[in-house]
Amino acid sequence: MTPYAAWRLAMAGAMSLTLTVPALAQQATPPAWAQGRLAEQASSPLAPHAPRLTATPAERIPLDAIRLPQGFRAELWASGLPGARMMARGEDGTVYVGTRTIGRVYAVKDEGGTRSTRVLAQRLDNPNGVAVRDGALYVIAINRVLRYDNIAQNPNAAPVELTDAFALPTEAHHGWKFAAFGPDGKLYMNVGVPCNVCTFDENRHALILRYNPDGSGREVMGHGIRNSVGFDWQPGSNVLYATNNGRDWAGNESPEDTLHRLSRPGEHHGFPYCSGNAWQDPGHTGRQCSEFPAPVAMLGPHTAPLGMRFYTGTMFPEAYRGRAFVARRGSWNRDVKSGFDVVTVALNEDGSQGRVEPFLEGLLDTAENSFKGRPIDVLVMSDGSLLVSDEQNGAIYRITYQR
Repeated sequence: MTPYAAWRLAMAGAMSLTLTVPALAQQATPPAWAQGRLAEQASSPLAPHAPRLTATPAERIPLDAIRLPQGFRAELWASGLPGARMMARGEDGTVYVGTRTIGRVYAVKDEGGTRSTRVLAQRLDNPNGVAVRDGALYVIAINRVLRYDNIAQNPNAAPVELTDAFALPTEAHHGWKFAAFGPDGKLYMNVGVPCNVCTFDENRHALILRYNPDGSGREVMGHGIRNSVGFDWQPGSNVLYATNNGRDWAGNESPEDTLHRLSRPGEHHGFPYCSGNAWQDPGHTGRQCSEFPAPVAMLGPHTAPLGMRFYTGTMFPEAYRGRAFVARRGSWNRDVKSGFDVVTVALNEDGSQGRVEPFLEGLLDTAENSFKGRPIDVLVMSDGSLLVSDEQNGAIYRITYQR
């Protein structure tokens, strides 16, 4: 072999190695949702359900499938909102709707019984969090925080950038936010854990936080809440309650998703050590379940409870007033699907325990183990009706009651 041929052969081998090593490294890195999957689960067909990112024609939205308790009625309040998730109502009645994958924020305006919709913002990174205060709309997209001043009077307002002031983590996985202003006038939001289950900075992730509206005054209201994408304050007591999504790949029945009561600021609620109904994570045994406050209610394994609101209206019967309405997006990490509904939680006298009851059903087809819609958030309107957003169909349902 000539020296030149030997050099060519060596260079070819080096290039092959250069190309192969990154490819192998990339192949060895599982997607974020598969992190924590055991070797014996590698062939599992379970994977997150892809969202529908195109508008669903109104006639194809499964309104007729929805079942409610006697006296309640569901109607299609708005459609043509692909990826519709969290909702916030402006002072003029406009409902602002956040999304995840599609990167949009919608504005839905009721004009004499008909709704007009428009895209208020787009090309954002998971702008799930929307909140309104003093005429300003706040949009939270992973770590980015935008404020649209006087949004009702100026629907085309350019946003004020508040990102640096809030200094939120930049990790995308479980980084989408739920946001709401509390009775104290402060802006509350979640910061999910950037993994399925792992060791992480417990002062930076798995938190419920509150800020002054300008991004100053960061305070931790709750530690160890893996991924809360919904919370609200109980009427009368003003105590904060939050939904929580448990880890994946721990079995069909473990751990349960939960509802938590944040009775003391800064209290730790268990993750990654403890989840659900005193379920000790086998990979995180440094602290015991007895060290943490018990959840208020079990919301089912892998049901993905997200938006929740206490019912403050008067349209619904007395038995529903003061209950928490919880939207359960539905499972993916479970062989037999569960969730895809809205449940209520009736609290006991001191608010420490809750009774879960079905409310909106029918979007889960148990015979086919399939689903027709994915409830994400609930919102009580000024007339006492209840809005329910459906991410899968890009729709919002309105629930009313007549005696």
